[in-house]
Amino acid sequence: MENGMKVVKPLDDEKKQTESGQEEQTGYIRMKKFKFVMLLFFVIFITAGITTAAFAFGDQKAVNVTTVNRPEFDKLYKAYDSIQKKYYTKVKQKTLVDGAINGMVESLNDPYSDYMSKTEASDFNNTISSSFEGIGAEVEEKDGYIVIVSPIKGSPAEKAGLKPNDKILAVDGKSVHGMSANEAVMLIRGKKGTKVTLTIQHVGSKDETKVTLTRDTIPVNTVYAKMLKNGVAHIQITTFSDGTYKEFKAAVENMKKQGMKSMIVDVRQDPGGLLDQAIKIANMFVPEGRTILQTEDRNGSREKYVAESGTKITVPAVVMIDGGSASASEILAAALNESAGIPLVGEKSYGKGTVQSAEKFNDGSILKFTVQKWLTPNGSWIHKKGIEPDEKVSLPDYAKLPVIGTDAELKLYSVSEDVKTAEKMLKALGYNPGRVDGYFDWNTKTAVEAFQMHEKMQPTGIINGDTATKLMSEISNLITRHDTQLKKAEEVVQKEK
Repeated sequence: MENGMKVVKPLDDEKKQTESGQEEQTGYIRMKKFKFVMLLFFVIFITAGITTAAFAFGDQKAVNVTTVNRPEFDKLYKAYDSIQKKYYTKVKQKTLVDGAINGMVESLNDPYSDYMSKTEASDFNNTISSSFEGIGAEVEEKDGYIVIVSPIKGSPAEKAGLKPNDKILAVDGKSVHGMSANEAVMLIRGKKGTKVTLTIQHVGSKDETKVTLTRDTIPVNTVYAKMLKNGVAHIQITTFSDGTYKEFKAAVENMKKQGMKSMIVDVRQDPGGLLDQAIKIANMFVPEGRTILQTEDRNGSREKYVAESGTKITVPAVVMIDGGSASASEILAAALNESAGIPLVGEKSYGKGTVQSAEKFNDGSILKFTVQKWLTPNGSWIHKKGIEPDEKVSLPDYAKLPVIGTDAELKLYSVSEDVKTAEKMLKALGYNPGRVDGYFDWNTKTAVEAFQMHEKMQPTGIINGDTATKLMSEISNLITRHDTQLKKAEEVVQKEK
């Protein structure tokens, strides 16, 4: 104990993932300290006025025990019995039980608490442990809407220009309003090569746009490294998955061989992932004994996670963050900033500061609910606030342009917000669309034709699915070539020497 606070050291490298104390799954954290040996399943039996329940713990067989009278459940039992006996069609017991659990979870009004069916739970686990097929975007439920937290690097979602805080209103024409994030993900996911059409409302806009994406395999690789000028290594973490820590270590060693003199750790657009991976990477920078993370339960009791001994990275470093940096990304950024003195560059992070516990039932379903807050080393709770960078730098205005609907056809005399977005993109790419006013005139048509010829496409002068997709792809490439945040990070890290 330290000042009445429990101190916890990071996990050993040799421990398996299932043995890690806490972990975060794509935007939320799972507690697995007891390997799901808590209550897994129960069936209510009412016999001769005596209520009994069959419980199963771990691999033990269910046994009948007499329960304590719980009058608060009388109304629930009565509603269940009435529906079973009097509803005009038969209803499966599982449907009613699942519905009751869903109702309890929804009453929490917490986007990070959820009840998942067996299929949903399987997808929940596969997202972190292996590659999966889909569009590659982390989403959450927020005020009844499905909102994008961050697209994954190189994914169809990123290539289509989807941005953090964009709302997904419908999937293939089916409204997802009021759905949980997992229910929406089940609709969005699908086999590689198949298409899905999303109705998107860009942040700050009232207009709706339909975007058709081709699903793909979302790669397992989560760390990308390259050497910039003057020995500056740029190491990007796109998500925190099973092998991220090992990938990061390998990337650091590779950069050392190439003459690394300083380092930029880039967690922009990183929606989070496994907590233990973030802790292990933080431990490579934070001096022994200093705090990496704190957690606080409902009673105000705190636990500290402190850095262990070992070889530390001592070259000058900076961390890059933005509005798509969430959860585990924020944990890493805060730890390196507050406990290792490493400056942050970019824009304010997302702001996700809660810890979830996941309990698995015998039928494969999972109940996930918030049990703790996580705090920065200095004790700050960044939930819904985010982390402010030391050096605030925005990307060019064209980096914030919304997506263009790939289902619509923009042509001469069209008038819409999509036309205005396309005009801004053409102008940023060096083509002259004339006035940027949302009106598709002859100047706009000429600019579109010039763009199509340059990209070896048929010069129709019409913006349809292929041209819209190519426009957004070229804007993405332009952002990469003129990355103002990365340039600032290079300046800062070289001053740190």
